[in-house]
Amino acid sequence: MKEKIRSAAAAVLLTGLILLCWQMSVKLRETIEEGKETFGSAGGSTSVIILDPGHGGKDPGKIGVNGAEEKDINLNIALKIQGILSEEGISVSMTRTSDERLADSQVEDLRERVDLINKRRPLLVVSIHQNSYSDESVKGSQVFYFKDSKEGERAAGCIQNTLGKLDPDNTKQIKANNTYYLLKNTEVPVIIAECGFLSNYEEAEKLISEEYQEEIAGAVAEGIMEYVRTSSE
Repeated sequence: MKEKIRSAAAAVLLTGLILLCWQMSVKLRETIEEGKETFGSAGGSTSVIILDPGHGGKDPGKIGVNGAEEKDINLNIALKIQGILSEEGISVSMTRTSDERLADSQVEDLRERVDLINKRRPLLVVSIHQNSYSDESVKGSQVFYFKDSKEGERAAGCIQNTLGKLDPDNTKQIKANNTYYLLKNTEVPVIIAECGFLSNYEEAEKLISEEYQEEIAGAVAEGIMEYVRTSSE
């Protein structure tokens, strides 16, 4: 009789241990999944760099004196930068990878970009654009950053330096700004790289060429890599 009682008690104890182990394994899986979700959202970043090709879809951006649309140049250059950085082992996300706008209106499109950036919280965001001016003789790349961001200023300097190598005659310097929606509403360092002037015929023609787009992409990627390298020191 005592042996039966011992056997029954042992069976109950074993069942309890099995149930406890199962509960602990379920809790462990939940904890791991929560950790993954946190890393990919506000608690961390799944990408080091976000590339933001400006405009897209029914928003062409600036129209060049040669008829070129800014949105296409922005996307081509950004995709080339993505390829270079990916080959170097740098994790990259894009706000768009095709000719599309993120929302119906321009205002909502910008809000979507800002929300995406603030959720992913990358090390740096580089927004690719082209410039325009009433004086057709003006040309040259220039990088903008938010005036209160020291890291944005540092990133802008890295990229302006590498872009400057493409044209030694370009004397433009990085420029602080506190009005651009993308700059003032994001919570991480963001720079806007104006790669050239579509209002200057010579530069507009260069900007639509595959070869020059690759040169621009290479220069911007070099500046990004310099920023990433110095950020980890």
